[in-house]
Amino acid sequence: MYPDPLPQEQRFLDALDQDDWPATPASWTPVTAGLAPAALAELFESQLFSRHLDLQARRLQGRGEAFYTIGSAGHEGNAAVALALRPSDPAFLHYRDAAFLIQRARMVPGQTPLWDLLLSFAASAEDPIAGGRHKVLGSKALSVPPQTSTIASHLPKAMGAAFGLGLRRRLGCEAPKAGHDLVLCSFGDASFNHSTAQGAFNAAGWAAYQGSPMPLLWLCEDNGIGISTPTPEGWVAASMAARPGVHYLACDGLDLLDTWRASREAARLARVHRRPVFLHMRCVRLFGHAGSDAQQAYLSAARIQADESRDPLLYSAGLLRRHGVLSRDAIAALYHHVRERVARVAEEAIRRPRLASAEQVMASIVPPSRPGRARPWQGEPDGKPDTLARRLNRALDRLMQRYPRLVMAGEDIGRKGGVYGVTQQLQSRFGPHRVIDTLLDEQSILGLGIGLAHDDLLPILEIQFLAYLHNAEDQLRGEAATLSFFSAGQYTNPMVVRIAGLGYQKGFGGHFHNDNAIAVLRDIPGLLVACPSNGADAVGLLQEAVRLADEEQRVVVVIEPIALYHQRDLLEEGDGGWCFPDPGPEHRLPVGQPGQWGEGRDLAIVTYGNGVHLSRRAAARLEADGVALRIIDMRWLTAIDHDALCARVADCARILIVDECRRTGSVSEELVTGLIERGVAGERLGRVTAEDSFIPLGRAATATLPSVEGIVDRARRLAGAARAEAPPSPQAGRAHP
Repeated sequence: MYPDPLPQEQRFLDALDQDDWPATPASWTPVTAGLAPAALAELFESQLFSRHLDLQARRLQGRGEAFYTIGSAGHEGNAAVALALRPSDPAFLHYRDAAFLIQRARMVPGQTPLWDLLLSFAASAEDPIAGGRHKVLGSKALSVPPQTSTIASHLPKAMGAAFGLGLRRRLGCEAPKAGHDLVLCSFGDASFNHSTAQGAFNAAGWAAYQGSPMPLLWLCEDNGIGISTPTPEGWVAASMAARPGVHYLACDGLDLLDTWRASREAARLARVHRRPVFLHMRCVRLFGHAGSDAQQAYLSAARIQADESRDPLLYSAGLLRRHGVLSRDAIAALYHHVRERVARVAEEAIRRPRLASAEQVMASIVPPSRPGRARPWQGEPDGKPDTLARRLNRALDRLMQRYPRLVMAGEDIGRKGGVYGVTQQLQSRFGPHRVIDTLLDEQSILGLGIGLAHDDLLPILEIQFLAYLHNAEDQLRGEAATLSFFSAGQYTNPMVVRIAGLGYQKGFGGHFHNDNAIAVLRDIPGLLVACPSNGADAVGLLQEAVRLADEEQRVVVVIEPIALYHQRDLLEEGDGGWCFPDPGPEHRLPVGQPGQWGEGRDLAIVTYGNGVHLSRRAAARLEADGVALRIIDMRWLTAIDHDALCARVADCARILIVDECRRTGSVSEELVTGLIERGVAGERLGRVTAEDSFIPLGRAATATLPSVEGIVDRARRLAGAARAEAPPSPQAGRAHP
């Protein structure tokens, strides 16, 4: 099937007809640039394939057969960047880098990039990278992890992956691939301005400035406009040319020879000096931002015509003609051959199967399993009861010994030992390369961990306070938890994130340190969230979290209740009722497995975290009233086994859910729904939750949160016991029927 030309092709066809091509400003020749003429012709062919894929995507979209037409037109000079690198160099690509992927595929035997990309355009279930879940540029064989509609969210993990290359050497790990010693990350000039990008530049430069190896090549493809907003002339260069820790280079992306020359030098600098290099590639955007974008609405006709005259295909054809590499007839034959081939293969690709069910779509949310790598433990458990913080510290120490690839990173976790002392002495024991003090930037901390996991290390990251996560949560939502989904399980970034959080802190409050907003974590597909209430469970959950990351390649968040870190007592001062012995190195609490205290059938209290401690205190008063109860500790706040939970409480007359998080968007909403769906009558249920409020400072810090008094009052009413003599304390969180 020979397609009719689209309007976007006419300028090239006119130049071809007249054999009239623009000249690049630079005076490079294949000889002076160090590029063989055959290689120059090959780059031009990769550019043609990329261009005709863009054009064919628009044809298919008009027929309802393609669904995502943001293209690479004007950026095809990145094919020369691909040629300057090794195919084993991990490449986190901008969505306009089809020419890069096509050129890299030429360097690895057995690749079929045209077929693969067209399957992706058609959202076919046979798309070899994403399985039809998104149109992405990616390939396991080509060391290209898939990225979606990147707005710089991939830059932090590229920084982490580059840092991990040097860290692997220090840990004595074998290189994952021969020659894998440089990381490429490409992005546009609009994404350059995103705070995520700026944080990644800063983190990479911050590390390199201090001498840490950071073999990272930033490729900024500057087309001068972000959808409709112009990038100020000279802004990118002025921002990066003198940036500490980063070497700046520039090239003309319309000129394959200049781009090849600069890319080769950039790669050399990054490899030899193991420092970040910023390659600023000037290019042009053709055909608008995406297939549905009418750039005539915000660009003048003169500007559009000027941009079209800067088409890199025109300049590449001119280079081939001036240096005698291809004749006009040869260029014409190649152009039409590529156009016809793309159209023919597209007709085959759109007939391939597509995803048809929820099960097919969701099949890769959970990554595949792999053999575990833990070493046997030779020591003895600590039988002395201790606090949650101390139990976590000992567990982390043991995990660092058992998992040689385990690396911890976070702000103040090393020399200081963490704000609450949970990581004390670990850096002095295992060294600053395994217990890493990071800069103050949660996006970079999470990106570091994602990148380290790309390098087959096992990161445990610490976010200092739950409230500090919210400026960086997209690293979990948009990057960590989606990688398996968008790569059909071929790429994973297993990791554990420890977060100090929730309310009830004494002496240090306000909503930046007391934060009970966890909804953002609970609605991320594939992400697991655990919350211990005591030291023994903290060990079991942390050890299971690390096993899940190591063997099942999961991303796991452990929310640690700050107020319980150093809590020693339960009912009265000095009773030691909240100190627990070490349950041992093999003690793990599987996902969905709750804990239980008591066997009473009058009332079941379902809770987690601080709510368990509060409910245990309330239980002493309720039992004195003759209420026989049991307390169910959820432990896991995602992947809840509702059938198992219902079975645990089915024989109880009443069920009270105590939720220290906000009433709206809280775990309790899911728990109530799950019980009612399984036949539990609504009148048997009650809730005590926190108010939909931020947490204040001072004596009012617990005014919006559940309290012992509030739990006792609601439980008495639910269980039919006598009402308390005194009215509920004003400190109690609101009880909800």
